[in-house]
Amino acid sequence: MTLLAFGINHNTASLDIRERVAFAPEQMREALLQACNCPELDEIAILSTCNRTEVYAQLSAGATASPDQVQSWLASYHQLEREDLDACHYWYCDGEAIGHMMKVASGLDSLVLGEPQILGQMKSAYSVACDAGTVGRSLHNAFHQVFGIAKRVRTETAIGENPVSVAYAAVALAQQIFSDLKRDTALLVGAGETIELVAQHLSQQGIGQIIVANRTLERASQLAERFNAEAVLLADIPEHLHRADIVITSTASQLPLLGKGAVESALKKRRHKPMFMVDIAVPRDIEAEVGELDDVYLYSVDDLREVIDEGMRSRQQAAEKASSIVADGVEQYLREQRALDSVSTIRAYRQKAEELRDQELSKALKSLEAGTAPEQVLNQLARGLTNKLLHAPTTRLKQAGASGDNHLLDLTHELFDLSRGDSKERDL
Repeated sequence: MTLLAFGINHNTASLDIRERVAFAPEQMREALLQACNCPELDEIAILSTCNRTEVYAQLSAGATASPDQVQSWLASYHQLEREDLDACHYWYCDGEAIGHMMKVASGLDSLVLGEPQILGQMKSAYSVACDAGTVGRSLHNAFHQVFGIAKRVRTETAIGENPVSVAYAAVALAQQIFSDLKRDTALLVGAGETIELVAQHLSQQGIGQIIVANRTLERASQLAERFNAEAVLLADIPEHLHRADIVITSTASQLPLLGKGAVESALKKRRHKPMFMVDIAVPRDIEAEVGELDDVYLYSVDDLREVIDEGMRSRQQAAEKASSIVADGVEQYLREQRALDSVSTIRAYRQKAEELRDQELSKALKSLEAGTAPEQVLNQLARGLTNKLLHAPTTRLKQAGASGDNHLLDLTHELFDLSRGDSKERDL
């Protein structure tokens, strides 16, 4: 049987295509059951995030290792032309498939190297497929080996410990100052992509409250709705600034939005409780003099750049070690698959031997019932069973000798622990 991984991601497909092949949570069960109706797919699970859609499938016995079945089904389900996926998909089978799954789960294939959310998303994909009944023993074993390797990567390397994006760096610095963000309030100034990412990271870290301030209330409200936040206008910031433990700004304003006086007033209302401020904007949104105030920790985008560069170097080093761990995981998976293959062969060989035994035993019992001497029956049983067991192997070995297949002859000596010297003497 063949393990197949088929997908598209941020490296291979445009946002338009990724949106069109994404699965909403409410679609997933129906999609899994429908996919399992495909004749060549025995087991299936689907991972769908903003950056990738991947299908993991165990192909039916005898099915050709090809992406055609999955690609056709995926295109049909999302009402696309099959050709729409021709130039942007990738696929792997067996060892390469499990290796790809391990890299994805470990964050080695993410837009942000080492990002931790993908492991939880993959676990969720596995759980949903289990609930739908589309995961059998093969995918079950594959996923658990993937999760084991991802855990090793997280515990044995520092791949997820250092910030590698401006938004992530800002939140990581905030966590260093405020150990428990659940009790804190963040004021986000602006409503663009960077602030949206900041809100996402803060939300994932369990921030207590988010306030979004923007030039237009409509845009602030749209962002606030996604993160259960409060929306205010830029002009209203002085009324809310004292509530903020964390202030992160990223606007296109040509003039500073927060001056020393406004922050001083907020600190008095806070009774000088520390305030962490990050100004990601260029030109800056916060006057440089604010950093001179006691109880204010002010960082600029240049400060964050140093953090990001160091984080990227650290993650790249960790990624090399993580790749080695993944390689070990792939080898272990392949060893276990080969072991399973030998188990099925052993089982088939034993079944064949037992069938021959039963045939000869039945003949022996009938001979005894007919009055044949027990000693003669035993000799016939032993001779008949020996001949039956050796007939097929002997025939194959003669053919191998005639064709010069010395490899098979050598394997036979090893398999049955035969002495080459003894066999040559018997030939003589």
